[in-house]
Amino acid sequence: MFDDDGVAHAVPDHMLPVELPPTDSFSPRTFDPDDAMSDPESPLDRLDHWVHVELDLGDGRGRRRYRRETNVMPQWAGSCWYELRYLDPTNADRFVDRAVEEYWMGPKAPGHPGGVDLYVGGVEHAVLHLLYARFWHKVLFDLGHLSSKEPYHHLFNQGYILAAAFKDGREIYVDPEAVEERDGRFFFDGEEVSREWGKMGKSLKNGVSPDEIYDAYGADTLRLHEMAMGPLDASRPWETRDVVGMYRFLQRLWRNLVDEEGGGVRTDLPPIDGATDRLLHRTIHGVRTDMEAMRFNTAIAKLIELNNHLTKLGGCPLEIAERVVLLIAPLTPHLAEELWGMFGHAESLTYARFPTADPAMLVDDTIELPVQVNGKVRSRIVVATDAPDDVVSKAALADDKVVAALAGSSPKKLIVVPGRMVNIVV
Repeated sequence: MFDDDGVAHAVPDHMLPVELPPTDSFSPRTFDPDDAMSDPESPLDRLDHWVHVELDLGDGRGRRRYRRETNVMPQWAGSCWYELRYLDPTNADRFVDRAVEEYWMGPKAPGHPGGVDLYVGGVEHAVLHLLYARFWHKVLFDLGHLSSKEPYHHLFNQGYILAAAFKDGREIYVDPEAVEERDGRFFFDGEEVSREWGKMGKSLKNGVSPDEIYDAYGADTLRLHEMAMGPLDASRPWETRDVVGMYRFLQRLWRNLVDEEGGGVRTDLPPIDGATDRLLHRTIHGVRTDMEAMRFNTAIAKLIELNNHLTKLGGCPLEIAERVVLLIAPLTPHLAEELWGMFGHAESLTYARFPTADPAMLVDDTIELPVQVNGKVRSRIVVATDAPDDVVSKAALADDKVVAALAGSSPKKLIVVPGRMVNIVV
């Protein structure tokens, strides 16, 4: 609390705890918009009978008038325990029911600290939200309110989206939209400016409004582009004109399934063949693996490869169409829901099982083996995966490039390394 001179005084131990008064005045904070130095008004600030008191703090100064501190809640307090309240937001008796907390955040096995399975956030959270959340969580655990020792089990730090920023001769950042490029140099209002890359934000004046991307390409395109830019944990430079690549991919995907004139599912879809079926299962396996490892960029690359194959085929066979939609759904939910409805589903695809690959379809029927002659690769042969060594040897010796490399000489040794190579010594 503070005296009339503004000097702070600690409340004596025998007066603790200081209990907050009841109030129903929680209307939005007010402040003077014309005074940058004015303080926001908290609900306690309105309770003058509690804020201003006369007390004897036992410091020899006698009974004096004091003003209580009204900023009693740290600004990070809400984010220090919100993950617990999310578990049980309507509970009027406790911040979280014990059984609910144990189910969602309790230890999964002996020695497991418990906590949310995965937390994705920027590195700046390490000394802000994450640090304070651990403090609060451990106190609540020590007091017996929680079954988990830690609030988060696994942390993943995503990289920054970087954008070009420009500074004039005064070292002041200028509006990138007004910068003109001429022969690799940059000019603002006729003056040459320097370019640098930095995290998008107001300070560098290099933020890109997502609303503009939504209007031009749609929200799904932006989501897909950001995830396809590179590994999730790496910082990547932003280039608006590159967004069109993902936009065209989604257009091709749409045309492989939808009759653009009629607006419904295409009726001229080609039948599925063995190569397409095998590629689908490999894509399912690859996308599942990449998603679990949060390698969204490589998952998207596999989906693009599958869609390119379908485009060459003339469209997406009806037998696999729904699985293709489910594969793209986590990345482009709006597009996927629209397609899912076209296939006659009244319920959201959120409740549909993600596709599972057939292990048998992941095994190659054939394999390509390099053939070395005196330590140098001269050719490559394709044989059945389970071909015996004598069949592989005959195929290697019959290859035209190997015959030319031998030049009529008889091999002294021929070694077949199963599944890897053929080595011929002359």
